[in-house]
Amino acid sequence: MNKHLLAVVLGATALVASSAASAHIDVGIGIGLPGPVYVPDEPVYVPPPPVVYAPPPVVRYGYDDDWRAREWQERQEWRERQWRRHEEHEHEWREHHGWDED
Repeated sequence: MNKHLLAVVLGATALVASSAASAHIDVGIGIGLPGPVYVPDEPVYVPPPPVVYAPPPVVRYGYDDDWRAREWQERQEWRERQWRRHEEHEHEWREHHGWDED
């Protein structure tokens, strides 16, 4: 009996000493016991959700939806306005300096 008591005391002392020297390492013992489990008496049936078919997306072709064509058209109109502004400015400059060829 003394041998068993001595073994337990030495084991506990070794355990405490080793945990103190192990620099913040915790030792834990856990026993996993399952908690209460609820099992219904009858099986539960959940029907699948109804199948819903969405209409296909409406695709319109033309100036409204073709952004590339719209961008190109706007760029062409901008270039034409810039060209006309340049021509008017040059014509005014030639008139002012007396270089008008017309």
